[in-house]
Amino acid sequence: MDETELRLDGNAVAGILQEMFVPELTAARGRCVGCGEVGEMGAQHLYMYPHAPGAVLRCRFCEGVLAVMVRGGGRVRMALHGLVWLEVPQPAAPA
Repeated sequence: MDETELRLDGNAVAGILQEMFVPELTAARGRCVGCGEVGEMGAQHLYMYPHAPGAVLRCRFCEGVLAVMVRGGGRVRMALHGLVWLEVPQPAAPA
């Protein structure tokens, strides 16, 4: 099979992105690039800078930067350079 047969327009990712970014993300778990530890995002250390538009989420084990969030111009930008992966729990399927 030619891989181009599997290719969709980038807008097809909408459902996956909605699954990833709509749930309560403090319960999401991630692996730190720096030390390899895994933990929930809500258990990490958040540094808020009152005179700057951003916040930094640091690993509670090694204090490495996991994520940087910046607000401005009606948008929020998030860089996740310090995470190897981010795992979001899926809600239970209705019975």
